[in-house]
Amino acid sequence: MVDTTAPTTTAMREVEPSARPRAVRKPRGILVPLWLGYVFLYLPILIVVIMSFNASENLFVWKGFSLRWYPELFADEKIMQGLGNTLIVATGATAIATVLGTLLAYGIQHYTRGGLIRAFAIAPAILPDLLLGIGLLTLFSLASVTLGLHSVILAHGVFATAFVTAIVLARMANLDPSLEEASRDLGAGAVRTFMRVTLPQLAPGIVAGALLAFTLSIDEFVIAFFTTAPTQPTLPIVIYSMVRFGVTPEVNALATILLLVSVVTVIAAQRLTRLTGTTR
Repeated sequence: MVDTTAPTTTAMREVEPSARPRAVRKPRGILVPLWLGYVFLYLPILIVVIMSFNASENLFVWKGFSLRWYPELFADEKIMQGLGNTLIVATGATAIATVLGTLLAYGIQHYTRGGLIRAFAIAPAILPDLLLGIGLLTLFSLASVTLGLHSVILAHGVFATAFVTAIVLARMANLDPSLEEASRDLGAGAVRTFMRVTLPQLAPGIVAGALLAFTLSIDEFVIAFFTTAPTQPTLPIVIYSMVRFGVTPEVNALATILLLVSVVTVIAAQRLTRLTGTTR
């Protein structure tokens, strides 16, 4: 008998080396501008955090580690007034944005087919803050609305609603529509189905949107600058008035606290957003 397997085995051995995928070399040159970008972004933040613990009043002279600027920060009446106003505005704006954003996302998902309404709902998130600030100021002037914390709450509520809408819409895309259909087949109305079936599933996305809205309202400056009264400044406006004549150690301490609050809030929102994509 003639052995026919030998040529086949030899041919396979000859083909195997060329059939193996070659290792793709990663371009190392791209890492240099990448790291330079990271340094450019985060080095100023790191400097602010470090200098908030500097015992010296001179920002360019290190005299040792100290926490003295944090008690002095909380003893400053202007900063405490700005902080109180900011918390009031952020809480009110978050409540407005959470309710409107959730209802708007639900309506877009169930009662619209085109993308025009969706685009209009999310447009405030991508429009320049300067444009929103001037537009809202004009609207308040035409409506004879006296500027104050209430006007900032309304303005930030409009601004943050777009972000809540986008997050809740992303959550609704992962929901199983058969659950709502089953609820209605069993005799539940639209409101009862929304409260008992849809809303519990949307909860992670709603909380994530609320956390993001709260963070955005705390840090927002431009819209608040146009829509608040001079006697009721928010914290970013107070900081701006302080740094106009130079950065002080108290400002560094305040920036460090705001950074910590923002990082914790954003991490919580990201985890909830991931949860919305992995759970049904």
